[in-house]
Amino acid sequence: MPLYDVHAHLTHDRLLPDVAGILERAARAGVTTIVSNGLNPADNEAVLELARCHGAVKPALGLYPVDAVLASMRQAGEDYPDQRETWSTDAAVGWVEEHVDQAFAIGEIGLDGYWVKETFWPEQELAFRRLLELAIQTDKPVIIHTRKRELRTLEMLEMLSVKRVIWHCFGGKVALARDIAARGHYFSIPANARRSEAFTRMLQTLPRRQILLETDCPYLGPDKSRPNEPANVTHTAAYAAELWGLDADETNKQLEDNFVRFFGVAP
Repeated sequence: MPLYDVHAHLTHDRLLPDVAGILERAARAGVTTIVSNGLNPADNEAVLELARCHGAVKPALGLYPVDAVLASMRQAGEDYPDQRETWSTDAAVGWVEEHVDQAFAIGEIGLDGYWVKETFWPEQELAFRRLLELAIQTDKPVIIHTRKRELRTLEMLEMLSVKRVIWHCFGGKVALARDIAARGHYFSIPANARRSEAFTRMLQTLPRRQILLETDCPYLGPDKSRPNEPANVTHTAAYAAELWGLDADETNKQLEDNFVRFFGVAP
């Protein structure tokens, strides 16, 4: 049965030089669909180019919550470790609006209160709102990144009645994840689940029909000493089978059904 990765960063500097090998290893592992998430206009362009060249790659076009306000942060003298290019919020959101017809999903988007100080939250929320409204208008699913702002993210999703939602690498309390799942949202579990108490609890307690697989590669792999890659979703599927008391075929069928139900297409 096919497997998939709904949140990867194949355009990352650590992965792109070996992307052909990464995709070959993913195919050998049974991974037929990889949703590569964009972070900003330049990264979105790279994601689109990769998707044009490789049928297994599906483009998620988005605006990382820090990138949404990075120009303002730097203008105010705030530090951020990644020295990538900056855009105005309007230009970055406008890019996604112009290219949304090519998007498999809108993502990753959301709110960040870890790197971003409260001064910049209104600007960040404006970008998030515009992208959520775009997803509603175009009937695209959204892939959420939120850090330290889970409740406000949920509040905005509820306010706009956004229904097709994946919470990627959820970092809030597991009790909140269960509350969110009760509203019909999905969660993608990364490949480090076996060594994460929180992700283990999510696999054990969230509805199985709302679980998806991700890697967030090159991060959050099963082996901390090596870059993560899409083939490693097999580790998460195997761990889910153990926790659910199912065999591999039953587990993979459940996960495939979840993917089809959420995206409306087979992986």
